[in-house]
Amino acid sequence: MLLDKAVLYVVATPLGNLGDMSARAVEVLSGVDVIAAEDTRHSLPLLRHFGVKAPCIAYHEHNERERCVELVDRLAAGESVALISDAGTPLVSDPGYHLVRLARERGIRVVPVPGPSALIAALSVSGLPTDRFVFEGFLSAKPAARRQRLEDLSGDGRTLVFFESSHRILDSLEDLAQVLGGDRQAVVARELTKLYETIHGDTLAGLCQWLHADANQRKGEFVVMVHGAAPRGEEALDDEAERVLRVLLEELPVKQAAALAAKITGQKKNFLYRAAVEMVGSE
Repeated sequence: MLLDKAVLYVVATPLGNLGDMSARAVEVLSGVDVIAAEDTRHSLPLLRHFGVKAPCIAYHEHNERERCVELVDRLAAGESVALISDAGTPLVSDPGYHLVRLARERGIRVVPVPGPSALIAALSVSGLPTDRFVFEGFLSAKPAARRQRLEDLSGDGRTLVFFESSHRILDSLEDLAQVLGGDRQAVVARELTKLYETIHGDTLAGLCQWLHADANQRKGEFVVMVHGAAPRGEEALDDEAERVLRVLLEELPVKQAAALAAKITGQKKNFLYRAAVEMVGSE
């Protein structure tokens, strides 16, 4: 593949399953003058597996401000550069922001080579609302700062999405339960696309109990997704309204089921419509 020169390619790589590597990603990585990798020790086996022989240099959080100037100078001189992270799509809680920003400021073309993303992969199978969500990356390692950030998010109606590491997953979930409420629905996605992939939904309190009971489930890389807060003053879906709605959904489209359930139960049609969408999406 003959690549354009003086272009920065932002290339997504597999989360774990090598079958998720796109043909275009292999062609781009094979054709650039240099690959900037978050951890060359981690990326070199991947590159060798796909026969990529382009030189690889380290670009990580400790050197990115200095290294991005060097890379942009090389781009300005006509070289092509590919940016990769350890896994998934670069810049999503990974280094690369400074490089992309400086390249664009210098008028250098930046081209995405899309592919795997733990954030999107997890959301797509969570069964939680995905029409509106907020990605918070990693919460603070400091308990007080972590809880304060969760307090700030406690009233947010969007689905909340976090990345978390194995050594903080339990502490973070316990703080989520304490601040947002143990009955808030949530989903943990662990080791996506890898051998021990796990996708487990429950209340936040239930997820804490699950992790306490099984140390193996506290290993790996995590995406934590939490249902957004209900609007203030919004009524709760009681047992009878839920029963009626589920019966109607067996025979009617979502919109009609919600409208009829509203007439039967007296609850608001819009609220029942949202509840029906979630029921259908979780099946």
